[in-house]
Amino acid sequence: MEQQIIFATGNQGKLKEIRMLLSDFALPVISMKDAGIVLDIEENGTTFLENAVIKAKAVHEAALSAIVLADDSGLVIDALNGEPGIYSARYLGEDTSYDYKNAQLIGRLDGVEDEKRSARFVCAVAAVLPDGRVLSAEDTMEGRIAYEPAGGNGFGYDPIFWLPEYGCTSAEISPELKNELSHRGKALRAMKAKLKKELLEG
Repeated sequence: MEQQIIFATGNQGKLKEIRMLLSDFALPVISMKDAGIVLDIEENGTTFLENAVIKAKAVHEAALSAIVLADDSGLVIDALNGEPGIYSARYLGEDTSYDYKNAQLIGRLDGVEDEKRSARFVCAVAAVLPDGRVLSAEDTMEGRIAYEPAGGNGFGYDPIFWLPEYGCTSAEISPELKNELSHRGKALRAMKAKLKKELLEG
């Protein structure tokens, strides 16, 4: 079978970003669904990286000949003691809309001034190679929580993540600029360098 990368996600917005970021890579990137893998993975780690490794290892067991990539990412808000953190996707319930989540977070920060609205997106990426070895990379994107949602380019918490140096949210910048600045973009570029090194040496 042709070597390929399986990305352990069911999130189409995330998969689209991943494919853009890895478009110059030598291997095709497919989703778990494309690979015919259906798993209910319990993300019971205590950090973003632990959860990324859990997902990558679970999919690797079902697809031993592929390179499996998984990420765990989320929003960390300083004024809320790091919430929603590793529970970002499940915050306020598994099937709760991000419009509702975003409105609730803005509500919880009512009265909090600019400099105390600091927040960051965190992304940890894990790769499990066909021989079972694990590679990892992690990075962040710093910003603040906006006073109201804006923009339609991103997904998830992007409409409330304010980038002071650009004067807009991460849902208002172009996908190309977002990939350059984002936590996921930076972590995936670091991972891509590690994978290229592995493939060249292999």
